[in-house]
Amino acid sequence: MKMIQKISKTSNVITWFEIPVTDTARAKKFYETILDIEMRTQHFEETNEELTFFPAEPGVIQATSGRVSGALVKNDRQHPAADGIRVYLNAYPRLQTVIDKIAPAGGKLLQPRTQIPAGYIAVFSDTEGNTVAIHAEE
Repeated sequence: MKMIQKISKTSNVITWFEIPVTDTARAKKFYETILDIEMRTQHFEETNEELTFFPAEPGVIQATSGRVSGALVKNDRQHPAADGIRVYLNAYPRLQTVIDKIAPAGGKLLQPRTQIPAGYIAVFSDTEGNTVAIHAEE
C-alpha cells in the first residue's frame, strides 16, 4: 500500500486555479492589461478546451514547489459566475495600480480598496462576469 504524503508546512494548499471564460481573447486582454503581464493560450483538441496561462516558471510543478498558478479556461463544462469560490490575484506592488486599470479594461470594481490585517484587497467583476479579488501589501 502506497503512503500518501501530507502537504508540507512550506507548500501552499492551493496549487492551481481556473477562471472560466466565454471569450478567451477578451478575457486575456483584460487580465494582461490590469496585471501588466503576458499570458499564452493553448488549445487542446482532445478535450475541446482553451487554456490561457497566467505566468509561471516553466518546468516547476506547483504541487511540490509551493507555487500557485492558473489559467483562464474556455470549455463546455465551466461557466463564468459571480458567486462561488473567490480567487485573490497578486496585485504587487500596489493595489491601486491594478484598481485603476479595471474599469478602462472592461471590468467593474465591486469592493473598493479595503484594509485587512495582511495589507489591502479589492473585488471586481471581470469581462466574463466572474467575481475575482486582488491583494497587495500596499
